[in-house]
Amino acid sequence: MDSLITAAARALAAGDPLGALNLVALCDDAPALALRGISMAQLGDFASAKRLLRRAARAFGPKDAMARARCIVAEAEIALVSRDLSGSARALDAARATLEAHGDRINAAHARHLEARRLLLMGRFDEAELAIGELDPAPFPPALKIAYELVVMGIATRRLRTQAARAALARAEHAARSADIPALTAEVESARRVLDTPAARLVAHGEERFLLLDEVEALLASETLVVDACRHSVRSADRSVSLSGRPVLFALARLLGEAWPDDVPREELIAQAFRTVYADESHRARLRVEIGRLRSALTPLADVRATKRGYALVPRHAPEVVVLARPFEEKHAAVLALLADGEPWSSSALALALDTSQRTVQRALDSLAEEGKVQAYGRGRSRRWLTPPLPGFTTTLLLPAFLPGD
Repeated sequence: MDSLITAAARALAAGDPLGALNLVALCDDAPALALRGISMAQLGDFASAKRLLRRAARAFGPKDAMARARCIVAEAEIALVSRDLSGSARALDAARATLEAHGDRINAAHARHLEARRLLLMGRFDEAELAIGELDPAPFPPALKIAYELVVMGIATRRLRTQAARAALARAEHAARSADIPALTAEVESARRVLDTPAARLVAHGEERFLLLDEVEALLASETLVVDACRHSVRSADRSVSLSGRPVLFALARLLGEAWPDDVPREELIAQAFRTVYADESHRARLRVEIGRLRSALTPLADVRATKRGYALVPRHAPEVVVLARPFEEKHAAVLALLADGEPWSSSALALALDTSQRTVQRALDSLAEEGKVQAYGRGRSRRWLTPPLPGFTTTLLLPAFLPGD
């Protein structure tokens, strides 16, 4: 039996879940149940994987604390991949502490890495960076090195540290060559496409062009005054004014930024910012009030001057003004951005990641489903949403093998 368990664990480590199942499919002892659970997870049957791992944890019993902790870590990864972000991190943290106490540093590091991935998905970049910063990847096996470097790349990408992101990607590619597992290689290749795909759209002087991530980083570090439609702010290299909670002010700032150095007629500002086709004196009075508020908010960066026909944006120190927008803008873009990772999300997990209500997310998903942009499977609490699959986009679990005697 030990030889079968060892062979199955090595098959999983080599990226062959079917080979592992062939060896332990009929075995019901605790190690075999754990390996079967991991195999089913790698094959995408998360429900069966959870059941098998929970059976394995019960079969190991309280005396085999390290094996039970490994099952908890594996189940935590299944929850992460299936985008169940609502669970408590206490169980995972306790499992990590148990693994560290028993000297299983690789799986303990994997548990910390899972927590960093969860924090990254929830937009808590500082906490994710702190969690991943406590790890030393030098002793990691190639598969875990890939996972580690992709988290480092994800944090660097979101912080617009393109050089650091490319360095992490290069290390992940090197580890992928050592691992020689096709699914992991595909994972790294999909990460590379993030850096080689347009990240934003630049609007200036009536023209538009796409920007890669490193071009966005260079733009935000320059002296240019940027009306940032990705973060709803106006910024220069050393100062930023957030308008994220003030949609009318941001709409006015964007209209003025797109027209710079020209002015924008009052009628156009009223129609676009207030979303009305009829402008009367009350709208003009409201426009004067909102322009005054915008002028006050942008005082450190720019002035808003009245012209004969409307208003114009005048930067105080910047040589020019541009607008930075998403590559493709549409309603519910934030929901689509999360679903673009190719993984199935629950509406509750999307609400948690977007820091909004589940009902708001559900309405957005229903609207996108009617347009054929997202699709769902399952019912009730098991219902999951994802975008239609893209050719060549592969994701994989990076579950450590359960080698007996480790």
